[in-house]
Amino acid sequence: MKKYFFSFLLIILIVPQVLAQKVEFTAKAPNAVISGQPFQLQYIINSDDVKNLQIPKIDDFQIVAGPSSFTSSQHQFINGKASSSVTTTYTYMLLSQKEGTFTIPSATISVDGAQHKSNSLTIKVLPPDAKPQNNQNGNQQQSSTAQVPNDDIFILPIISRTNIQEQEMVLLTYKIFHRGNLVNIKDAKLPDFKGLMMQVIDIDDNKRRGIEHHQGRNYETYIIYQVLISPQHSGKIEISPLTMNAILRVQSRVQNPRSFFDNFVTYQDVQKPLSSGRTTLNVSPLPTPKPADFSGAVGSLSMTSEISTIELETNSSVTLKITIRGSGNLKLIKTPNVKFPTDFEQYDPKVTNNYSVNANGFSGSRTFEYLAIPRHSGKFTIPPVTLTYFDLPSNSYKTLTTQEFTLNVAKGSGSQSTSVQSFTNQEQVKQIATDIRYIKIGDMKIRQPEKIFTGTLNFYLAYLIPALIGVLLGLFFRKQAKNNANIALMRNKKANKIARKRLKAAEQNLKLNQKDKFYDEILSALWLYLSDKLNLSLSVLNKENAAEKMDKHSVEKSLSDEFLTLLNNCEFERYAPSNDSSAAMSKIYADAIKVIEKLENNIKN
Repeated sequence: MKKYFFSFLLIILIVPQVLAQKVEFTAKAPNAVISGQPFQLQYIINSDDVKNLQIPKIDDFQIVAGPSSFTSSQHQFINGKASSSVTTTYTYMLLSQKEGTFTIPSATISVDGAQHKSNSLTIKVLPPDAKPQNNQNGNQQQSSTAQVPNDDIFILPIISRTNIQEQEMVLLTYKIFHRGNLVNIKDAKLPDFKGLMMQVIDIDDNKRRGIEHHQGRNYETYIIYQVLISPQHSGKIEISPLTMNAILRVQSRVQNPRSFFDNFVTYQDVQKPLSSGRTTLNVSPLPTPKPADFSGAVGSLSMTSEISTIELETNSSVTLKITIRGSGNLKLIKTPNVKFPTDFEQYDPKVTNNYSVNANGFSGSRTFEYLAIPRHSGKFTIPPVTLTYFDLPSNSYKTLTTQEFTLNVAKGSGSQSTSVQSFTNQEQVKQIATDIRYIKIGDMKIRQPEKIFTGTLNFYLAYLIPALIGVLLGLFFRKQAKNNANIALMRNKKANKIARKRLKAAEQNLKLNQKDKFYDEILSALWLYLSDKLNLSLSVLNKENAAEKMDKHSVEKSLSDEFLTLLNNCEFERYAPSNDSSAAMSKIYADAIKVIEKLENNIKN
């Protein structure tokens, strides 16, 4: 009976949860496939009570297998609450018929009598390799001499445009093309973006990977780094290469000619240095003469304005909103100058950014809200606001102008006035009356004169104690000033404190799983700590001479090696295609704390 009772209770708790969940019907397939190679098309729905799956007509692909279905369920009891999830997956195996970009329309399915539609899919079919794949290791090559051909892995800098205008924004992407098993990348050195404004773009890990056809061969790709750049002067601008070391796991066959059974396959991790090569931008200058009020905005823009009211009273607020929309270097647009009447009290504007990043720069809008309060009544005018920018589509300067606003400000109940009479109203008179107090009249007693204080012990102590405190404070502040003048000593003392602040910021990024910001803070904490502790400028510190500098300050070699290893691990994890980034970040964070603590106890001043 207990068994049946608990089964019945389980059904009561779980069934409402299953029925209440929202139905989600999703189609999944690779974004890119190779012609002649099969791939999976999956339809996933969070229910097991499904009927009548209707897939669309697929003319561009051949169904070679399927559908095969699989249902999984999960039940949980957490803090007395039951939850349940059921997932049904239908899998088809497709084969591409021809090259090109094709769309698979939505499928439909019935759940509890209701029809549900999946998302559609766009799949790019790449041509097969024009030539057979090279043997990565040569003929019967020994594992100790395994090599990776240059055309099996390389970095390409992909730029949206190379011929651009000054201040125009373009997208630069560094992408690894590889064949085989890419294990890791390390020792990444970013380019020098001299003469360029830059904005790093955060990329979702799921969007970094792909498959592309390049020069007759198909490659797996991985986006290492993506940045928006804007040239600050005209002429040819060269961007230095991005360099790194890639680790690939290659296969090699070892053969013993004396024995047939001694032939076997081994795997070896091979390091391959990579360089993207230099990238050149051809930057045309903006036409001259430039308008006097041109502030550097470039793109395709529009500007609108609106005001909260034109009828108001003194001491009440009015809000003027200016919105700039379009595409270009929106982030660099300066705050428009609004000339409110002199009788208005105005505040710093509130700026709201609502833009996204694409190959042309930023697109969207920036909104500036100005709050002002009129202090006197009358009729006032807010003149038009202008913005001069360089319009890329027409290749000319354009000036945007907002409308003029006329405000009618009436005298409010609590308004100020220039007349003297207004300062002596009834409320002020009432307040003045409360300030007058009568002297209390009554019996008075004459107090006996106290003893004379002059010449007593307390009299001398009252002078001696403050003088002694003054001397001690003088000595203390003199020592503090001497210590503050010793810049090296102060940097040494504050090194640990500054590093802890950096690590605290890194911990917040770790909790939010912000990978790029986390590693930036860790690297900054390590380099700044070492710079302050050794009293060396950051410009003279690098991985090549860090060990030498630490050795001069009697740092143990094992500790300096540990510090350099941590730097390499940070740079590697920063750009590594790792699936378990949170575990790697936690380990790097713990190692950074340990290394700084060891250096704090080891470095001798």
